[in-house]
Amino acid sequence: MSDDNNITAYKQQLKERILETAMHAFATQGIRAVKMDDISQELGISKRTLYELYENKEDLLYAGVVKHRGRQEQETLRLASQGHNVMSILLRVYKNKVETLKMVTPQFYEDMGKYPRVMELLAENHRHNRTRMMHFLHRGVEEGYFRKDVDYVIVTELFDAIGHHIMTQQLYKHYSIEQLFRNLVFISLRGVCTQKGVKALDDSLTSI
Repeated sequence: MSDDNNITAYKQQLKERILETAMHAFATQGIRAVKMDDISQELGISKRTLYELYENKEDLLYAGVVKHRGRQEQETLRLASQGHNVMSILLRVYKNKVETLKMVTPQFYEDMGKYPRVMELLAENHRHNRTRMMHFLHRGVEEGYFRKDVDYVIVTELFDAIGHHIMTQQLYKHYSIEQLFRNLVFISLRGVCTQKGVKALDDSLTSI
């Protein structure tokens, strides 16, 4: 039993190493440019071992996206549980997102569309995030950061449209992620802020 446990622990650690190595390569080189052979050679393991743990590249990408989304969710929940206000959470999440996206090549986003299971996962996450965003906006109204006289169903549609436009027009190829957030996302967000919200947003952005 002890030997079996050791083998299981080793395989789990190896799966994590493979996942971290693969996702770093995907993010910096693009998904299609990275071969399964490249990953096995980088880790010094056989292709057979790699394929025993991950059947193909899409399995690797899928697992990596699940892990990344899980980390984001945990961080947001951690901030909320520590009593941070809505604007504070928003800016902290934004800062973390920018730092992450700085390390990702635009080719990564283009390649993502070639993997249907991953795209369905992202669509599911998007639906979940819309629900959470509505809760987030209403909490901001209660805290005095967002206006009461706004239809936040329409507002979420607006943010969806912005995100869709950024991706379909590949604006990330022409502008930095900071430029896109500041000039599209936060300009739009500023429009639904109260005076208190505008001040908090502007003060926070000057320090980032």
